[in-house]
Amino acid sequence: MTRMTGGDAIVETLLRHGIDTLFGLPGVQVYGLFDALARNENRIRLINARHEQTTAYMALGYTCATGRPSAYAVVPGPGVMNTSAALVTAWGLNAPVLCLTGQVPTALIGKGRGQLHEMPDQLATLRSIVKWAERIEHPAHASHLVARAFQEMRSGRQGPAALEMAWDQFTATAEVNVSDPLPLHPAPAVDPERIQALAAAIREAKAPLLWLGSGAVGAGAEIKALAEKIGAPVAAYRTGRGVMDDRHPLAVTVAAGYRLWPEVDLLV
Repeated sequence: MTRMTGGDAIVETLLRHGIDTLFGLPGVQVYGLFDALARNENRIRLINARHEQTTAYMALGYTCATGRPSAYAVVPGPGVMNTSAALVTAWGLNAPVLCLTGQVPTALIGKGRGQLHEMPDQLATLRSIVKWAERIEHPAHASHLVARAFQEMRSGRQGPAALEMAWDQFTATAEVNVSDPLPLHPAPAVDPERIQALAAAIREAKAPLLWLGSGAVGAGAEIKALAEKIGAPVAAYRTGRGVMDDRHPLAVTVAAGYRLWPEVDLLV
């Protein structure tokens, strides 16, 4: 274990999880985190923005372009609320984007004293728009909770997560055991009877069509193999674009898929 600040614990754990770029807009409640980023400027790149919404959309774009989790950091209250559109979009795109934000001082959380950027219940608000959210109560807990955030973002249906931390805890120190990535939660068991029924339907189909959405992200090789095995055209809708190469002979546009629709006897 090593003694470090809450901000340093977060940065060290981000690095352990492959984060080499962080998007952010500093403010008083998160100065401790940005100080830690400055101390590690040779290990993690910080890209600043002029509006919080931009930080979140840059992180989302990074994830969509690379297929890797991303992270951004902003002040609490109106700052983090300015990123809500991007978080909701990340939820719809199954994108693992981590929001890091601050809080009012520990002793004043939930007191309703009108602190700068205070919300009635910021954590509850975040939980309503992301897959998983938690508060880091103490620097000693920071690394494990960052690792948990990555575990939750990447397990099952992927999605965004959020962590908040009081501004005094970013600079407070504690003995920290920096967490390595946690194992992903086991995927739910596949119903063998449903698989057999689908296989039978595919065998009997004369004109099958594969239709891809964001749920197909990461399964490009399997989809290509299935399409080639059964000779089915593949149409990709919105967030399904790019799962299979558009230049593949079996790839068709959504418009072409619409034209094929009257002949299709099985849609997968």
